[in-house]
Amino acid sequence: MVVHTNDINSRLIHLTIQGFVEKFATVNPERVFLNGTPDNNISVKLEIIPEAKYPFIILETSALNGNNIRVNLENTPKSESMRYFLTVKNATKVKGKYYDVIIVRTDSKIHPEIRIPVLGNIL
Repeated sequence: MVVHTNDINSRLIHLTIQGFVEKFATVNPERVFLNGTPDNNISVKLEIIPEAKYPFIILETSALNGNNIRVNLENTPKSESMRYFLTVKNATKVKGKYYDVIIVRTDSKIHPEIRIPVLGNIL
């Protein structure tokens, strides 16, 4: 990173930023690809697993656009480890490509929102 200053002796300052990145949650798969013909039931099931160090509850899921996909959230039973299953279904019969984003809102103050990209290719 370069910082421009008005200091005659130091017009440019080169900065290096270093840090440790911790995983907040595992989202598998990280992206949704919905490919197929409109007469098929095109869907993908995602698994969202909070890291033990950063537990959270999913409050709400929605699509940024929402015209081409439907989203359904399932919790696991209380006796199992906390994980969520999110089913994303194609909702359009129109041939072509589309892009959307699933927004997963959590109760976490550290990471209140998880965004998952969705790419559709209806043949």
